[in-house]
Amino acid sequence: MHSPPPQAGEDPAGSREPGGDPDAWWFAAIRHAAFFLLLGASLVRFLLRHPGEPRIPWVVALSAVLAALYVLGSALGDAAVARRRLWLGAVVAVWVVLVVLAPSFAWCAIPLVYTSLHTLPVRAALALIGVLTVFVVAAQISLFGFDPNLVVAPPTVAAMATAVFVHMQRQASRQRALIDDLLRTRRELAATERREGTLAERQRLSMEIHDTLAQGLSSQQMLLQAADRVWDADPLTARAHVRTAVDVAARGLAEARRFVHDLAPPDLDRGVPLAEALRALAGRESTGTLTVRFHLEGPPVALPGRVESALLRIAQGALANVREHAGASTAALTLTCLDDHVVLDIADDGRGFDIAATRPGEGGRGHGLPAMRARVLAVGGRLSVESAPGEGTVVSASVPLRPSPTSPSSELR
Repeated sequence: MHSPPPQAGEDPAGSREPGGDPDAWWFAAIRHAAFFLLLGASLVRFLLRHPGEPRIPWVVALSAVLAALYVLGSALGDAAVARRRLWLGAVVAVWVVLVVLAPSFAWCAIPLVYTSLHTLPVRAALALIGVLTVFVVAAQISLFGFDPNLVVAPPTVAAMATAVFVHMQRQASRQRALIDDLLRTRRELAATERREGTLAERQRLSMEIHDTLAQGLSSQQMLLQAADRVWDADPLTARAHVRTAVDVAARGLAEARRFVHDLAPPDLDRGVPLAEALRALAGRESTGTLTVRFHLEGPPVALPGRVESALLRIAQGALANVREHAGASTAALTLTCLDDHVVLDIADDGRGFDIAATRPGEGGRGHGLPAMRARVLAVGGRLSVESAPGEGTVVSASVPLRPSPTSPSSELR
């Protein structure tokens, strides 16, 4: 919930003075200059029209007092509201006495109208503006005699000026409220995205742990329980179960180390180029039953860190699928650097699979491919998978070197 916009005349902190609003200084400067110009012109007019009159000392003294009060009000800045209102009352009182003594000072009311709107709540400001307008009309009639224009013009000008000022203030208040809403929405959206990212990463980690570490621990438990049951009756079988459990534990330890390595890949952190990181990955993933080769096509190009990290993780995930599910003897990592995009292909000669069966929500494991798609989509690329039972698998991740004007989600398949 945001606070309601302030009423006209009840400016938020900083709107009265130039320090709070970058556009307020020029309006304040014009208002102050207009007041002193009108005050000086009124004094000169009075002295020229009434030489030698006994009122002159009083008018000059009151003009000086009014100027000093106005300067004092400018120096108050963001003082307490009560002090500013007291100051405005003193300024208006001195001005009223001046208008009674010399009606030519009536036009000093124009900057006082805006000062009232800045200082008072809107209803109090309207009432004070009405009083100022009455004095202006009375002063003009005393100077020039009765004239319908003199009766209608000052209230009309005051009404229009007040309406414009109040409208602009309320528009500014609505804009500030809208900006506050937009900023709050952006913060909430960022927080939501962080939460969603955290949940997605937790889901990925839970699936990885379930498919690797948890399965290995479950196998160890069953083997050790079986060994315990036949330990006395068949020691040879029990020892075989224990040795098998040791082998499972060794594979689980290797998987845990790989899992930690995937969470924070050190290769790119050390500034190693993507091609070298992929070559090192191929060497690590090669075993006695699986040979992984790396090929680089085209001259290597500098890629953003997010893109390099995403492609390396896609390669790690694809090779993990090859090792766990494909039953392949060879696999190939191919990094192709073209003029406008870079392509990473992971191909194997394994048993292949039915792509439709890996879609989430259909009961299969199939968690690796959606994670790869999400990674490549996050960097503006696309992922394609080609496979069929008995024909191996090719996973291809393509990332443009420059942002594409169309959304990559429409090309994802």
